[in-house]
Amino acid sequence: MLVMFFTKNNSLLARFLPLLCFCFSLTINLSSEANIISSSQSLSGDHTIISQGGKFELGFFKAGNSSKYYIGIWYYKKLHFNLHTIVWVANRETPISDRFRSELKIIDGNLVLLNESKFQIWSTNVTTTTTTLNSATAVILDNGNLVLRDTGSNSIEPFWQSFDHPTHTWLPGAKLAYDNKENKSRLLTSWKSYEDPAVGLFSLELHSPTKEYVSKWNGSQQYWTSGSWNGKIFDLVPEMSYAYIYNFSYHMNENESSFTYSLYNPAIISRLVLDVSGQLQQQVWSESTAEWAMFWSKPKEVCDIYGLCGAFGTCRQTEFPLCNCLTAFEPRSESDWNQSDFSGGCVRKTDLQCGRIAEKPDFLMITVKKLPPHNSVAFGSAGECGTTCLNNCSCNAYAFVDNQCLVWHGDLLNLLEDNGRGKTMYVKVASKDLPHHKKSNLVTMGAVVVCMAGVVLVWGVSLILMYRRKRIWVGKTTMEGSLVAFAYKDLQIATKNFSNKLGGGGFGSVFKGVLHDSSTVAVKKLEGISQGEKQFRSEVSTIGNIQHVNLVRLRGFCAEGKKKLLVYDYMENGSLNTHIHYGKQALNWKTRYQIALGIARGLVYLHEKCRDCIIHCDIKPENILLDAEFCPKIADFGLAKLVGRDFSRVLTTIRGTRGYLAPEWLSGVAVTAKADVYSYGMMLFELVYGKRNVVPCEDSKSTFFPSLVADVLVGGGDILRLLDNRLNREASVEEVTKVCKIACWCIQYEEESRPSMSMVEQILEGVLDVNMPPIPQCFTSFVDKENRVVFFMDSSSNGSSQVHNNSS
Repeated sequence: MLVMFFTKNNSLLARFLPLLCFCFSLTINLSSEANIISSSQSLSGDHTIISQGGKFELGFFKAGNSSKYYIGIWYYKKLHFNLHTIVWVANRETPISDRFRSELKIIDGNLVLLNESKFQIWSTNVTTTTTTLNSATAVILDNGNLVLRDTGSNSIEPFWQSFDHPTHTWLPGAKLAYDNKENKSRLLTSWKSYEDPAVGLFSLELHSPTKEYVSKWNGSQQYWTSGSWNGKIFDLVPEMSYAYIYNFSYHMNENESSFTYSLYNPAIISRLVLDVSGQLQQQVWSESTAEWAMFWSKPKEVCDIYGLCGAFGTCRQTEFPLCNCLTAFEPRSESDWNQSDFSGGCVRKTDLQCGRIAEKPDFLMITVKKLPPHNSVAFGSAGECGTTCLNNCSCNAYAFVDNQCLVWHGDLLNLLEDNGRGKTMYVKVASKDLPHHKKSNLVTMGAVVVCMAGVVLVWGVSLILMYRRKRIWVGKTTMEGSLVAFAYKDLQIATKNFSNKLGGGGFGSVFKGVLHDSSTVAVKKLEGISQGEKQFRSEVSTIGNIQHVNLVRLRGFCAEGKKKLLVYDYMENGSLNTHIHYGKQALNWKTRYQIALGIARGLVYLHEKCRDCIIHCDIKPENILLDAEFCPKIADFGLAKLVGRDFSRVLTTIRGTRGYLAPEWLSGVAVTAKADVYSYGMMLFELVYGKRNVVPCEDSKSTFFPSLVADVLVGGGDILRLLDNRLNREASVEEVTKVCKIACWCIQYEEESRPSMSMVEQILEGVLDVNMPPIPQCFTSFVDKENRVVFFMDSSSNGSSQVHNNSS
């Protein structure tokens, strides 16, 4: 009937036939086999194929604002990813400009990409048999693997797969291998920049003899290793053991050695990616935040990556961008630099032409944490060292260290600036590019004089106005940066001569005060401070710049001789200690869980987000304050640095602190951020229990709550019987179990066995699962004749024991 209609109406036939053909074509593209490219089909334009389970998609994409297109695989948009998260790229070195005239198709059994001029720019490049020439099919699988299969045979094994040719992402189910026959590694390679998927400078490969992975710069310089495989985890990636999420396995045969991994929970979306920066990142997708959460990253400090900022570039861990050029230098390529591709490094603003008087060289003094490898050693004094470099056209820098003259002739890499106790070196630059070179002339001098006169005039008028106003401050309270430098007399008045005491601890006593603007503050009188006033002001200024929703805000300070005070925001709901130990208000479980999460976030910020890692060293309920909405805020952070390393002597004599001290405090070894992790774990137990961890009983014995938790976790008992009895068992069994497991992980005797706070945060957020922890070694306890709780360690702890007073 339709044919008869068009036969009688030729004009309509001519008009609708193209549309009819397009409809038939569209029906073919959207068939049930949308995850397949057969020998009679091709992919171009906006057409894509999607894996059968709807997890991955293959098609043309462009990276960022680039106008170039690539064939790639990404997570399918139904997973609510805002942007394409690319996991594999085919033509990463040969992009195309017109995706509508380009084609991905099967030719002679190979999957090939033809550009807009129909030139072949990429191919799977495998040798095919006569039978596969017409029966090859490309299929994208639900694990993200693109495979070529021979549909003409009974075998389902692919004769080519993208998993054997990874780019920057290692997906679960794929393997990174070492070919024993060809002595060649299957590399993971970074993108060149976030807008250019071409091969970057960083790679990850398997070192077969030691069963470890190594990260390299430029294919040669090693800057990180995973440590050897011990049968369960890599020695230098302890994070692998904390969360019950990944199952790694090692395989070896005569052809190859390889590692692969899988997920215990298939609902979790995870990937391991070698970032543009050269950092290896294990990421997990968080549905709640709709973004990738970091599970672990190596090296942990991005600035430890070799050559990250290129020649004459400096790295600053807490700044954006990470890399900056030295003074008198500029990026070699501004466009690359803006795309976070720092590999080109920096060049002098003024090129030093050897012997040219116009370009008189001078030296830029910088302080770095570690000197880069030098080229040669010269002899002479510091002055002679500088002269030697100045007169040598190939010399780029020098340093005079330990009576030795060190000279650099090539590019300077891995410059990590340190304005504190670092090493001083001198970089040769054009004198005119140094800040001090700008000499003042008469016009400039005149302008300066006029400006100074104006400033003096304004200052004088301001003083008169201030004098005429009602005096607000009694002392000499001033502003110092973002902090108020209070006069002692003013704080005396604000606190009514320190009469309203809020509490005390190892660092001093805290008093409530009201400032002239009617705002309520908490004033802490510090004890045991030995620094001079200048050093104290410097340290406090550093603390004052640290801002986070889960840290108590520092308003100001006082430093008058031996009188050292800190002024904080006042927290309406007091300390966590008063709520869980003294029954001020029985916090419900939801609030307690959010408090645990908030404290973890605050510690993550101190440990990982600040320029220098800040170890609190005194995490306990007394130092967790609650605002009007019961949002937890960590107090007293940074005071360990103010008081000094000897403050451990103070801590061990103060009631309520010993129960939170990590074993390394008592053994005298250097304390790391894992000491805070231990204290946090002990506090988690009390958050669940509602009492101190060690509670004296009527029969002169003591109950050690963490031991009870271990018994229930191992025996599979009723976890809610451990809950604060004021809650009447109203809590999530899953959440209470999770918190108890985290606490047991946190108080492991060996600090390497404890998780980082960022991992704790992710477990509490539900991004990661947590597996059953080993039972901590200190869970065998008894009470001696002097009514003290004694925790015994086994032989692996060198036979040591710790004695804790019952009062603590």
